Amino acid sequence: MNNTLKIVLLVAGVALVGYGLYTLITPEVLMEAGPLKIEAQGDKTQSYAMIVLGILALVGGVAFGKR
Repeated sequence: MNNTLKIVLLVAGVALVGYGLYTLITPEVLMEAGPLKIEAQGDKTQSYAMIVLGILALVGGVAFGKR
């Protein structure tokens, strides 16, 4: 049971960090018409939250494995 929980936390942590970095880096394009491109400037706090939660899950998985 302990090993399964450790693996789940590590996989979830990697997935959350990856998703957070992906949403942080990729631009949000709303409309393209010929040479005109309109991009949205969104709030990036959700991306930062995903990265922090992923790091916490990774730390929890590593710490849980050492018990």
